[in-house]
Amino acid sequence: MEGSSGGSGGIERLIRAAGEESRSEMDQSLYMGSSSTRNPVTGEAAEADAATSATAERGAFAMSRLRALWQASVNATRRAIVWNSEDLIPPSEKYIFNFNSKDELKRWHLYSDSEYGGLSSASLEITDGGAGGDTSSTGLFSGNLSLDMSEGSTWKIRRSGFCGMRSKKFNGFIDLDAYDTIAMKLRGDGRCYISTIYTENWVNSPGQQEDNSWQAFVYLPQDRWQIMKIPLDSYLPTWRGNVIEAKMEMNPARVVGMSLSVNAEGGVPGAKTGPGDFRLEVDWIKALRTL
Repeated sequence: MEGSSGGSGGIERLIRAAGEESRSEMDQSLYMGSSSTRNPVTGEAAEADAATSATAERGAFAMSRLRALWQASVNATRRAIVWNSEDLIPPSEKYIFNFNSKDELKRWHLYSDSEYGGLSSASLEITDGGAGGDTSSTGLFSGNLSLDMSEGSTWKIRRSGFCGMRSKKFNGFIDLDAYDTIAMKLRGDGRCYISTIYTENWVNSPGQQEDNSWQAFVYLPQDRWQIMKIPLDSYLPTWRGNVIEAKMEMNPARVVGMSLSVNAEGGVPGAKTGPGDFRLEVDWIKALRTL
């Protein structure tokens, strides 16, 4: 603002100087006209009047130009310094994942109890003609949940029968601090799935490299597309699948990944449980600002 006021002040001084110069020229012309030869009929100094008129016109034109330049400068400064409040507000929604091409598969990896001697299996692919019956592509997360363990397995796990798809580490962080809800367009099979948000580790003990995880259940009726909306404050802090009984707050500005998973056991009342096939279609995942 100091630069703008200084610039306009300089132009104003030019305007005043031009006006004073114009008046000086007019006064000088009048003085010179008083000593010129008068018209013998009218007794007026004709030459002086003509000179005075010309000088006045030049002065008026100069002042008009300077005023126009000054106004243009003021308008440009206003446009530069006046903020549009709408430009400072982030959009009401932000795509995090969009399963519309096979390139999206590169951003995810699969996991299951097979890493620990279990027999569950999972796959992730892109299919055509998905959401709402249109021709767009969607992701298909499917497989089989088994409670059995492979023979001779030396792993000791409390339960088997789980599979998941987890995003690979982001290049940096996803900042969701301006949003309050996660929305997902999904079509399920009657099972209960788990939505997980991973944030930067800020509570684990030194030496532990696990991210902080926050989970919420997603129950999906069979064969029906739905947009599921989960407030961020509904995600509970967990550690290896168990809810942490501690007062913690998610840091949405430091999101490092997300996942969708399914277990053969557990979930919500009314959901399909037990071993067997599972199928979950994913169109997109977004962050929303609803407040």
